[in-house]
Amino acid sequence: MSSSPHIGVMLPRDLPIAQVLPFARRADERGFAELWVVEDLGFRGGIAQAAAVLASTTHITVGIGILPAGARNAAFTAMELATLAQLFPHRVIAGIGHGMPDWMRQVGAWPQSPLTLLAEYTTAVRALLHGAPGPTAGRYVNVEGVVLSEIPDAVPPVVLGVRGPKSLAVAGRTADGAVLAEPAVPGYVAASLDIVRGAAPSGRELMLTTYDVAVVEDDAETAIAEARPATAMFGEPDWAPHLVGLDFADDLARHRQGCASPEEFAATIPAEWVAALTLAGTPDQVRAGIATRGAAGATSVILTPVGVDRMRAMERLAEVLP
Repeated sequence: MSSSPHIGVMLPRDLPIAQVLPFARRADERGFAELWVVEDLGFRGGIAQAAAVLASTTHITVGIGILPAGARNAAFTAMELATLAQLFPHRVIAGIGHGMPDWMRQVGAWPQSPLTLLAEYTTAVRALLHGAPGPTAGRYVNVEGVVLSEIPDAVPPVVLGVRGPKSLAVAGRTADGAVLAEPAVPGYVAASLDIVRGAAPSGRELMLTTYDVAVVEDDAETAIAEARPATAMFGEPDWAPHLVGLDFADDLARHRQGCASPEEFAATIPAEWVAALTLAGTPDQVRAGIATRGAAGATSVILTPVGVDRMRAMERLAEVLP
């Protein structure tokens, strides 16, 4: 793995619609290697966003993070991805995952065995994208014998947006790598890569993409203050796996238990914790944080802009580009 990962930017899920394409075009112009779109329940569709962004830009690679396996038939997902890859070769990365359990239950699409569904789904989508017939029907996925007539010359990589060790092992066995949600601290990156690599077939080239809340300002205190509200999500117990290697992980867990809400958690954690859980600081500090993730095994580091003016935030993040 390289210590100089690709640097990308997240397209915020709630960015005003009039800013979506200008944001993408500006990210392309500023030289970000990747732009990742989000498919969260109640916001915007991942495939539709990806298509529009790809058509509006020239060079930037577009990652779709992530498509919940329970939401679409595997054959039709493969068709959509193949079409994007035909129209925009070498510019598409497909992210697939479980989806957030509460959301998927809300729409009646949470399976009894999420790991089984994800493994079957990923195996089927990758087979179809490579022109192979759909594999033998499984417990959840039945596209047996389906063959896509339109196959891209450049098959897009399929990576799994997952968190825990069992799901990361599925990514190693069935996919081209993994996407790690924020906070992607170096210890979590390294531990996750070990699991993915340990489960992967010999010789498979793996991708490891990381997300992080990111703020660039001229002084670190301002950057940390701007990043602080976004750490509210880290006050949820589900984020515990991300804290591998942090010397304050136990203290953070105790602090979380004493807070009445995620917002209280974010407002009261020490500034040094905010700095460790985000990529917030001066340009040099954020570059150093990106480098630590690359050294831990990340092949792409995706910066998530926060605050009221995400266009300005993205422009400041571009200052860390090589």
